[in-house]
Amino acid sequence: MSNNDNFTEDPTIRLAALEQSSEAVVIVDSHQHVRYFNEAAESVWGVNRADVLGCDAVSLGLTALTAQADTARAACDTAACSRNSEIEIGRKDGSQIRAAMSVSHIQFGCEGCTIAFVRDITREVERREEMALLTAISDRTSRAVVVTDHEQTIVYSNTAFTALFGYSSEEAKGRHASELLAGRYTDQIALDNLKTWTHDDHGGEQEILLYDKNGDEIWVQAEVKALRNARGQIRHGFAMLTDISESKQLRSLQQLTRAALADELPIAEIGDRLCRQVEKIAPDVVSSLLHIDAAGLIHPLGGPSLPTDYSQALDGVAIGPDVGSCGSAAYYGKPVLAIDLDADPRWQPYKARPLSVGLRACWSSPIKSKDGRVIGTFAFYFRESREPSRWHQRIIEACVDLGALAIERKESSAQIARLAYHDMLTGLPNRARLRDLIAEATEACPADEHVALAFLDVDNFKDVNDTLGHSAGDEFLIEFARRLREQILPGDMLGRLGGDEFVVVMPNRDAAAAGRIAERLSDAVTMPLRIGARQVPMSASIGISLYPDNTTDLDTLIRQADTAMYQAKRAGRSTYRFFSAEMNGIAEERMAYTAALRRAIAQDGLELRYQPQISTADGAIHGVEALARWCDPLLGEISPAKFIPLAEECGLIDHIAVWSIRAACRQMLLWRNQGLDIPCVSVNLSPINFQNANLPSVVADCLAEHRLPPEVLMLEVTEGVLEKERSRALATMNALRALGVGLSLDDFGTGYSSLSRLAQLPIRELKIDRGFMSDVETDDNTRAIVTTVVRVGQSLRLNVIAEGVETEGQLALLTELGCDIVQGFLYAPALLPCDLERWLLDYTARRASAMARRLHRAVAPSTQETPHLAPPMRHGDGRALQL
Repeated sequence: MSNNDNFTEDPTIRLAALEQSSEAVVIVDSHQHVRYFNEAAESVWGVNRADVLGCDAVSLGLTALTAQADTARAACDTAACSRNSEIEIGRKDGSQIRAAMSVSHIQFGCEGCTIAFVRDITREVERREEMALLTAISDRTSRAVVVTDHEQTIVYSNTAFTALFGYSSEEAKGRHASELLAGRYTDQIALDNLKTWTHDDHGGEQEILLYDKNGDEIWVQAEVKALRNARGQIRHGFAMLTDISESKQLRSLQQLTRAALADELPIAEIGDRLCRQVEKIAPDVVSSLLHIDAAGLIHPLGGPSLPTDYSQALDGVAIGPDVGSCGSAAYYGKPVLAIDLDADPRWQPYKARPLSVGLRACWSSPIKSKDGRVIGTFAFYFRESREPSRWHQRIIEACVDLGALAIERKESSAQIARLAYHDMLTGLPNRARLRDLIAEATEACPADEHVALAFLDVDNFKDVNDTLGHSAGDEFLIEFARRLREQILPGDMLGRLGGDEFVVVMPNRDAAAAGRIAERLSDAVTMPLRIGARQVPMSASIGISLYPDNTTDLDTLIRQADTAMYQAKRAGRSTYRFFSAEMNGIAEERMAYTAALRRAIAQDGLELRYQPQISTADGAIHGVEALARWCDPLLGEISPAKFIPLAEECGLIDHIAVWSIRAACRQMLLWRNQGLDIPCVSVNLSPINFQNANLPSVVADCLAEHRLPPEVLMLEVTEGVLEKERSRALATMNALRALGVGLSLDDFGTGYSSLSRLAQLPIRELKIDRGFMSDVETDDNTRAIVTTVVRVGQSLRLNVIAEGVETEGQLALLTELGCDIVQGFLYAPALLPCDLERWLLDYTARRASAMARRLHRAVAPSTQETPHLAPPMRHGDGRALQL
C-alpha cells in the first residue's frame, strides 16, 4: 500500500475531515446510538457532543432516521446509499429550526452505520415561503405586475398581466418587455422614460399605448421603479400596469364633449376637439365627424387631420349606397368598412384625395338620434389596409354616442324646446310627455286588451350620490336608462318621471306578459356598474298596475303602480309587485287626511305665511308670496306637497283657492290701513282652479269687498295649467288678465317648458323653480338653464323671479344674469303676518340707513365705496332672523 493509500484510509484523517465540514455530521450505529457528532452538529442542535454520544438518535429528534436507514438498506445493493429530506429540529434552548438532511447507509459486512448530513435551511425556507406568499398576492391583484432584469428582459409576470395582454407567464418570461408590448404607435419618449425609471429608486408614472397578444391597443398607466438586492445593487425593474383605456381615455372624450356642450361652443369646434382627442388616444387613425341633415345631405363638422379641400368637397353631397364609407353608412344605417379605398367601388369618385395623403382604409359608423334617425357619421381613416381593432371599436362606440349628443344639440332650436318633453340627462320622455304617452296608449287599447304600467325606482340611489357625488349619480342614471331601453319591446315606451323614478308603458300586455317584462328589466339592471375604480351595485324595485282592471283614471294608474313599487321595496327590493286591493291601506290613510283637511277648511284651520320678494335692481320690496300652511291638532304639520295634491284629488282645491285669495286680500287691506307699503301679494293656485269658469268673478268680488285695485293681486299657476281643457283654462286666464290681475308662471322649467305653450299664456311673471338654485353656482348645465329662462323672460318682457335663493353667491349670479326679483331664505322664510311686519320695519330701516350713508358720501366724498345693502341677519342655517 502506498503512502497515499495510507493517508486516505487513515480513520483519524477521515474524522478530522468530517470535523471540518460546515454541515452537521451525525453517525449512528445499527442500534441507533450516536457514535459521532461533529462541531457543526453541536451548533445546529445547541448541545455538547459529550451529552449526545452514546445516546439514542431519537433524543436528537431524528425519529425518522431508523425508517430511512431501513429503506436505504432495502433499496441499495451497494455498500452505501443516501436519501434526502427536510426535517424540523428542536434545539436545546427550545427554538425550532428547519434543516435539510441527507442520510447515507454504509455497510461493513454484517455491521453497518447511518450517517446523517444536516444543514440549517431555516432562512431559505422562510424566503421560499415569503416568495410563495408574494407570488400569491401578486396573482390576486387586479393590476398587471412585471419584473425585468437590468436589460429589461421579463423574469416574472402575474396572472393579471396574462388577463390584460394575453401572454402566459411562460410566454412572457425571457422576452424583452418593449419588444413584447410596444407597437407601431407606442410613444418612444414615454417608452424611454419607463426604461430610465427601471434604474431609478424613485421611479415614475407614465400613460402609454401598448399592444396585447392579438395586436389590439391598450392604454395603461405604468408605475415603474428599480429594485435593489440585499447588497444594495439594482438588479431588477418593477412595473405595475393599469388598464385605463375605458376609465380614463374614453372618459376624457365624454368629459371634453360634455364640457364643450355646457359651454355652448359652436358645433364645429366641438367636432374639432372631439376628433383631436380621438387621434391623441388612437394615434394610428385620422377621424372625422359628419352631420346628415333632414334632406340626407352631408355636412362636415370635424376632421382636423383631413385635407381641407377634401372636407369642403364633401359638403352638400347626398348620402347613398355608393357614396364612400360615410355616405353608405348613413344610407344603410349601419357601419361600413372599406379595407382598400383604391379598389372599393363605393370610393371610386372620392378616393384620389385621401390616397394622396396616405390614407388606405376607412371605417364609418352611423350616428343615430333617439328616435332612430341617422343624423351623422363618425369615421376612422387608416394609413394601411386593415380592419378596426377592439380598441377602435370601443372608441367608436363612445364617439357615436357623443356625436349624437353634439348633433342633437345643433338640431335643437332652443334649450326650452328640448326641455318640453324629454329628460336632459337620459334623453327619455319626461313626466309631461309620459302622461301623453299613457293617455294615447289607454285610448288606443282595445276592449279586450290591457295596458300595463310599470313604475321603477332605483334601490339605494341616494347612497350613490352621497358617496360618489352627483356626477357619478348622473352616470349611474344614464346607464340605468340605457339598460332599460335595451330590454323594452317594440311598442313599449320608457320615460323618466324625475330623480331615480322611471316608468314603462306596455300596451297590449296582460299581467303574465307584464310580469315577464318586469323580470327582464330587473335582471338587466342587477349587474354592478363600474364608476371609476368602484363597482357600484344596481337594482330596482318595480310596481305594476293594469288598465282597465285596476283603474281607468291615468293619475290613479300611476299612483297604484307607485304603491305597488313600495310594496316591492318592503319585500326586499330588486323585485316587482302587482297592485292589489290589499294595498288600499294607503287609500285609507288618504281618507283620514281628506276628512281632516275638510275640517281644517271649515274651521279656518289653514293659515297663510308670507315670504318677501326683493328687487335685485335696488333692493326694494317687490311684493310677498302667500304660502298656505296646515298644522292639524292630531296629524301635526302637513307639508303643502302632501295636502295640495290631496285637495286636488278629493275636490277641495277650489275651496282652498277661494280661502287663500280672500285671506290674502284681507291681509293686504290690514297692511294698507297700517300704512305698510307692500306693492302686491302672490297667491298660489292649482291648474284645476283655472278649469273653473267662475274664478274671475270670485276674484273680482274679493277685490271689491276689500277695496283693493287688481294690480295688487298676482295669481301663480304651474305649467300644468294647459294639460287638460286648454281652451277653458286659457279663457279663464284671459278673463283674469282683463280684470287687471297679474298671472305668474310658477316652477318654470320643470314641466311643460315649451316656448309655444309659453307664448299662449297671458302671464306677467316667470318664476324659476327653487330646484335649480342648489346647483346654479357649480353646475354648468343648471346655470345654462337658468340663463335661458332669464333670457326668455327678458325677450317676452316678463318679470323673472328666482325662488329658493339662499346664498350671496346665488344672488350675485342672478343679479348679473338680469333676474329681476329674488326670494328665499337669504332674506327671510315664509313668515306670519306679525313677523313679516317686524322684518319689513327692520329691512326698511336698514335700507334708509344705507341710503343716508350714500347721500352723505355724495356730499362728502371719500376714498371708500358705499357697500350695497346686505340681506337681513340670519340664523346659522341660513334662515332670516324673525325680528
